Amino acid sequence: MDRIRIAGGKRLNGSIPISGAKNATLPLMIASLLTDQTLILDNVPRLADVGLLQRILSNHGVDVMTGGKRPGETQYDGQTLHISAERVIDTTAPYELVSRMRASFWVIAPLLARMGEAKVSLPGGCAIGTRPVDLLIMALERLGADIDIDGGYVVARAKNGLKGGEINFPKVTVGGTHTALMAAALANGTTVIENAAREPEIKDVADCLNKMGAKINGAGSSQIVVEGVSKLNGARHRVLPDRIETGTYAMAVAMTGGDVMLENARAELLQEGLDVLAAAGLEYNETNRGLRVARNGGALKPVEVTTQPFPGFPTDLQAQLMALMTCASGTSRITETIFENRFMHVQELVRFGARIQLDGETATIEGVDKLKGAPVMATDLRASVSLVIAALAADGETMVNRVYHLDRGFERLEDKLSACGAEIERIVG
Repeated sequence: MDRIRIAGGKRLNGSIPISGAKNATLPLMIASLLTDQTLILDNVPRLADVGLLQRILSNHGVDVMTGGKRPGETQYDGQTLHISAERVIDTTAPYELVSRMRASFWVIAPLLARMGEAKVSLPGGCAIGTRPVDLLIMALERLGADIDIDGGYVVARAKNGLKGGEINFPKVTVGGTHTALMAAALANGTTVIENAAREPEIKDVADCLNKMGAKINGAGSSQIVVEGVSKLNGARHRVLPDRIETGTYAMAVAMTGGDVMLENARAELLQEGLDVLAAAGLEYNETNRGLRVARNGGALKPVEVTTQPFPGFPTDLQAQLMALMTCASGTSRITETIFENRFMHVQELVRFGARIQLDGETATIEGVDKLKGAPVMATDLRASVSLVIAALAADGETMVNRVYHLDRGFERLEDKLSACGAEIERIVG
């Protein structure tokens, strides 16, 4: 099993290309099931989760072709996928595939909308809380689906097709909003989605669906109106840049000091996160190349943050911020409101010498002068990269074990960091 070795204490200087957003790529790939024509996606990141979803889609009869390299491309340029679901040959998504990645459960919506039936295993994924699918099921029922739970599978039927309806989510749900959008796109009539998730990735998926012939208005706001159409077409769409990767590398620069251009990054996708980092002492400015971030001297300042749905501070940056605050001059507090069990990185950060106290959903971090390198173990995707951030500033050597979590969401992380001066290498096997 691969490990990553890091010798801390090096400032980061240079440029880091920001990849396409994983959290947009996965639902965009799933949306290919809505049409019998080819969907072309550009700027797709090379991630383990993308490869796994390709295998899941192929199980339904979807052909995925990776476009060849183009002149002038670098190793960091996103790949182009040509995805064709001309004939869906199987409407069952089996446990052994869905259990490995929770987002794959979302195939239930396009399969049901286009084929009138779907049988999808209850999901797995990161061990950061239950993240139930009850709101996704509720959304489909509001559109006229008959749903049973049988032997760990959700069996959904809509013999005469889905019908437009009103979906009012009791709490903001990204997965529920993606599911509702895809199902409503082919439903007969108008669907109104209230308390919809406002994440940029939702808007990116809606923009792609509109290119395919859907009639979606209001994506990016809390009310989305979808006028169903009878058929969707193929389209070409470029995945937006990954705001979580942007925030992660910005925090790495804040942690180590230095000056880095985050190429292709867009500030409006991460404004709350950037405001928090500015309060902690990071300088940033947007340019036509991307986002330049720098910290040249000056102590890190403590912050108080509560994770919230977009446009609030993202839960997917909570672990990284906690790593950063372990070296702030004072007391910081981070409250996690989105997922339970999302503090599993705390015990690993403590191994560096961090001082963190947990009280329910709030972590109190007392900054220390210096972290010390240690052997640590990744527990989930975002927690694993928080250990890398801590290691970049720690005295001595750190070995991060179980880095397959990292490969699910960060493309060539060690290459991008080492190009900016970090002493980091992957040890294979």
